[in-house]
Amino acid sequence: MKSFLIFTKRNIKLFFHDKGMFLTSLITPMILLVLYATFLGNVYRDNFMNALPNEIDIPSKIFDSLVGGQLVSSILAVSCVTVAFCTNFLMVQDKSNKTIKDILISPKKPYLIAFSYYLGSFVATLLICFAALIISFAYLAIIGWYFTFIDALLLIVDIFLLVLFGTALSSIINLFLNTQGQMSAVGTIVSAGYGFICGAYMPLSSFDSNVKNVFLFLPGTYGTSLVRNHSLNGAVNELTKYNVPESAIITIKDSLDCNLYFFDYHVSIEIMYIVLILSIIVLLAIYVILTCLLKDKIFKSK
Repeated sequence: MKSFLIFTKRNIKLFFHDKGMFLTSLITPMILLVLYATFLGNVYRDNFMNALPNEIDIPSKIFDSLVGGQLVSSILAVSCVTVAFCTNFLMVQDKSNKTIKDILISPKKPYLIAFSYYLGSFVATLLICFAALIISFAYLAIIGWYFTFIDALLLIVDIFLLVLFGTALSSIINLFLNTQGQMSAVGTIVSAGYGFICGAYMPLSSFDSNVKNVFLFLPGTYGTSLVRNHSLNGAVNELTKYNVPESAIITIKDSLDCNLYFFDYHVSIEIMYIVLILSIIVLLAIYVILTCLLKDKIFKSK
């Protein structure tokens, strides 16, 4: 156990020692927040205003909070997975630069080495995502704060679970990568594509029903919806104080994927948590099994 913790600490320190990778992982969520607020803020605001009756006078601060919640939830949902791929690339670097040879000389078992990579990546990703969450909270406090303590706490739980999920997913994929070129290619694909298939960049409600049903088989979709719900719940509930019809509120939640419908079956928050937690367990089990069965190929440096 002592050697496991030492190797895990080594992985965390090496990631933060690489200033380029660390700063890129940390700055990316902030850049996305600025870009979203600059170019998409007005679009989101118009969508909210069009969904509400014209005769109801809603304070501008509530619209700002709704827009901010959508922006923040999109960024956090994506960052938990994309940052995990960045922090987990140390495994690939060790194979690429032959460091894995020195590591394998030690008597540590392959599954302990694999788990040390996972834990190191998880801790580094969690620190960066929590930093992004603090920045997001500060942003929402400036434009319009309607969070309850419970919603803020549940959002923290959502980030924690999504980081577990993202780290497990990246760990499995990175097991089969051996070069810097492969690492860059996978990083580019994940950064460009994950936000779309999880419903962060474009809500699933805007997709064709067949495409939407396919994406609903992906666990990341439910993680995004959880973050959406807890980022927007306070502002949406505030609308009820202005006698906004329940039908209009449901329309807003449907358009933002706060409400998910799996083949017309409404998915509750509890089911979303169950799907996300089970997916984490399954991915970790796959990671352990692959490490044990394919250890000679996976940890063999070329």
